[in-house]
Formats: sequence, structure tokens, C-alpha cells
Amino acid sequence: MSAYNIYDNAPLGSLVRYFDGTSKPPTRFTKKLAAWENRNGVGRLVRKQPSRERATYTAAASITLHEGNFASGSVILVTVMRNHSVDSDLGFEIVERPKIGMVRVLHPIGDDEELLHLAENSEAAELWLARAGYSRARLEEVTADEVSADAVEGRAA
Repeated sequence: MSAYNIYDNAPLGSLVRYFDGTSKPPTRFTKKLAAWENRNGVGRLVRKQPSRERATYTAAASITLHEGNFASGSVILVTVMRNHSVDSDLGFEIVERPKIGMVRVLHPIGDDEELLHLAENSEAAELWLARAGYSRARLEEVTADEVSADAVEGRAA
């Protein structure tokens, strides 16, 4: 599956794997392993950006995957996000879609929305939002209609 298919078909909150088709090198080859890990991984789909045209350049549509956080205690020090253009030469696959009843916490960014958090239920989402303090964020529940539409259209993971 291509990044373009992920852009078109995967809902925000999906767990997406990306890969280049090469085998993982042995751990003793640290530089080769680091290069391989840069092109192979898993992340949660948090944003879909449409293509942008400016006077001097055109940027293709892209997806953003949240790969994880590095924390010390309860303080997040580094958040790892990776952008992939829909023109990427990597392969992509949907590992997991959000389940019915889960709640997305979405934050508007211009005309787009970014997934801030994916909670198990609305109570957990409201608690997370109260702690995080995003004033313009909104909650969106994953419904049975969304999940069944994916299955009917052949987009099941």
C-alpha cells in the first residue's frame, strides 16, 4: 500500500507501519541498523496535510505519524513525529484502526486537524483534555458507521 492510500483511506488514530522491503541488519552494524530503522517503523496517524502550492514551490500531500515520546518521570522531553509525502517510495500498511467507542481529541491547525490523543472512552478523553489544557480541542467518538464503512469499502485492516 502506498502513502497515498493511507492518506485517502486511513482514519486519524490508525496505527500505520512503514517499510522499505529490506531485511533488518545485525545489531553489530550500528550505522546500517540506524539507517534501516530510519526507513522502517510504526506510528499513529495524527495528521493528513493536503498539497500546498506557493509561488516558488509545490508541496505534495503528506501524512504525519507519531512514533513515540521520550520522557523523564511524567515530563515528556521529546516527541518523535515523522512526515511522509504521498510520493514516498516506502511501503505502508494499516496495522490497527481505532475501535468503536474510542474518542479522538482533535486540535485545529489552519484548515486541518491534528490528533492530540486517542482515548479508550469519552471519560478518559475529557480527563486527558482537562490535564492537557488545549482550549480549542474537540472530541470525536469513533462510531460504528465509520468502522462499518471501512469494512464495506474494503478498507479493513
